[in-house]
Amino acid sequence: MTSSTAAATPLPRPLAPDPARARTAADLLAGLRARDPRLLLSAADISRLTPAVSTWLERGIEPTAVQQTLTTLLPQEPLHHPAGFLAHRLTTLLPPPLPPEPEPAPHARPHPFQTCETCDRAFRAPEPGRCKECAAGGS
Repeated sequence: MTSSTAAATPLPRPLAPDPARARTAADLLAGLRARDPRLLLSAADISRLTPAVSTWLERGIEPTAVQQTLTTLLPQEPLHHPAGFLAHRLTTLLPPPLPPEPEPAPHARPHPFQTCETCDRAFRAPEPGRCKECAAGGS
């Protein structure tokens, strides 16, 4: 990845910044060096990458899943620019937002109770009349 590629693709930013989520994101980034010492980031790198990780968290991705995505299948060769490598993964592997929850279907109200004009049995129907048995019997 060249520096022009990194500059051309902006890092993801959360729709609604959240300080608690940003702290979780920064802690996640700072802790990556425990998984692989080559992922040692400067404070400036963590500040720059925190909004991108926050976006993942905002989209419902658990911190452990973000950490796994960033640290799985790392190249064998040395990482000369770990922040650039992580920025690339955070951008290209970003999952889409979840679709909005569907509106609940309006609750259909049952028909009111009616009393059969023939046998006085209760039944549900939109209009008064006869129950099924009396209507079928033709009485």
